[in-house]
Amino acid sequence: MRGVDGAPDEHLVLLPGAAEDVTWEAADEWAKAEGGELPTRREQRLLFINLKDQFEEDWYWSSEQAGPSHAWGQNFFNGGQFNYGYRSYEGRARAVRRLEI
Repeated sequence: MRGVDGAPDEHLVLLPGAAEDVTWEAADEWAKAEGGELPTRREQRLLFINLKDQFEEDWYWSSEQAGPSHAWGQNFFNGGQFNYGYRSYEGRARAVRRLEI
């Protein structure tokens, strides 16, 4: 991935495993325990384009908040990105690792 605003370019690695039925906070903790992080919205878009077959046709939490009690997610059925509402909602999560080039 190209770096943004002077950040270095990176390789994005999708880690194995997935979390199901987790709140946004639980998804974030799970990703860190797996040695990664939740992907950004930009990264999720690339994952949908390039690795859609590695995901269930459902929505997944991103690392990006959409206000004090909301967060963004990526739909891996149709590619849409939405503010999925309250971070207390339960969804899926995948973890990524970034390797600076």
